[in-house]
Amino acid sequence: MIPEAIKKHITGRISIAPLAVFRFLFGFIMLVSIIRFACNGWIYDLYIKPDFFFTFYGFDWVTPLGETGMYLLFLGMGIAALSIMLGYYYRVGIIFFFLAFTYVELIDKTNYLNHYYFVSIVSFLLMFVPANRSFSIDVLRKPSLRREYVPAWTINIFKLQLGLVYFFAGVAKLNPDWLLNAMPLQIWLPANADLPIVGPLLEYTASAYIFSWAGAFYDLTIAFFLLWKRTRILAYVAVIGFHMFTWFLFQIGMFPFIMILCTLIFFSADFHKKVIKVISGLRTYLPFSMPESKTAEKKDYQLTKSMNGMISSILIIHFVLQFLLPLRFMLYPGNLFWTEQGFRFSWRVMLMEKAGHATFHMKNPETGNEWQVRNWDYLTPEQEKEMSTRPDMILQFAHYLEDQYQKNFSGDVIVTAESNVTLNGRRSQPLIDPTVDLTEQERGFAHKDWILPFNEDQQNWFKNLQ
Repeated sequence: MIPEAIKKHITGRISIAPLAVFRFLFGFIMLVSIIRFACNGWIYDLYIKPDFFFTFYGFDWVTPLGETGMYLLFLGMGIAALSIMLGYYYRVGIIFFFLAFTYVELIDKTNYLNHYYFVSIVSFLLMFVPANRSFSIDVLRKPSLRREYVPAWTINIFKLQLGLVYFFAGVAKLNPDWLLNAMPLQIWLPANADLPIVGPLLEYTASAYIFSWAGAFYDLTIAFFLLWKRTRILAYVAVIGFHMFTWFLFQIGMFPFIMILCTLIFFSADFHKKVIKVISGLRTYLPFSMPESKTAEKKDYQLTKSMNGMISSILIIHFVLQFLLPLRFMLYPGNLFWTEQGFRFSWRVMLMEKAGHATFHMKNPETGNEWQVRNWDYLTPEQEKEMSTRPDMILQFAHYLEDQYQKNFSGDVIVTAESNVTLNGRRSQPLIDPTVDLTEQERGFAHKDWILPFNEDQQNWFKNLQ
């Protein structure tokens, strides 16, 4: 039996207004993001120009659709985002957007960002909720679709997802480098010393420690403060301040704006009704009209028993995975930031400064001929930068080199790599065993024993410069 206190957050009757506003704002920010992406030329640079793509394990079949296909796909995503925003053929729009956006993000792990992953998750969850049953063109087209109230779970799943993102981002900050060494903020903040007013303050070591500890506290607690009515307004001010400050310092794209808009779902139904009223009042300045039909039915939204059971099962599995995926790093030995085994899909946001260079050597075992690979012949600068510090990408590139060799020549080839990497201000260290033939190593989720141990006690060169 589910306790009554929990049950009300699942099956309780709640206004649809927060869900409708969430849909509108999510569609809006996605539309802006896609337009921005296209205007910056990133469709071509990231998905058309490269000759090779670092696919995710198990998704090698996800490849670009060619120049015309990729432009059409992004056009479709833009139309779908507009469909979501307006609630016009919403169900078609959100399903297409989720599939297309996720497909694009699976093409090349070089481009992986936590907020792209977050967008895929939110669009996935939006497929299961009646976000178009109010404040939508779908309701104008068919007034009988309108619903005044929905089950509480249709809104609370987004609160839970946001809470998990923040909480695990905070848990990830509970490590010695972040709390005890203020790394990598000791490196990043002084780089902004030329900023007006705040710039000189960022040069102080104390500033790095203050921001490190404040960031951890913010992530660990903000969801709870947003849930509590008495602290909600101040908490949201903190959300705006935190994300705008990080955006100003680090230029991290649309992520701050996505989080600022999405966290509005924590506010009351009355607040969202006011938002709807304000947006509806702008209809004379917009190419659409979205007033609510006075003749619309105001029934509660209900699912059939079978549909309810299916959606419940999907959501339970989803949130179990969302809880377990950030913890899977405990299955692997060694320093997580060094090996990056279990790093992605775990809400570890801006926690490390990692740089290095990988040099690949190829050898024909029959003739003994050996040569060095020019990485830039196969990879874009961004791909090479990302690959050089990530063991799974190093391995993948080695297999690609083997495939390219066997396309042009007969026989086997040995591929080894030297990768020296610096992590959070420490001196450069070898990342992988340079004697291991990477073509003999299999891709997968198993521990990669050819990753060399990280020297935790190595002297920090950055501190010596201070």
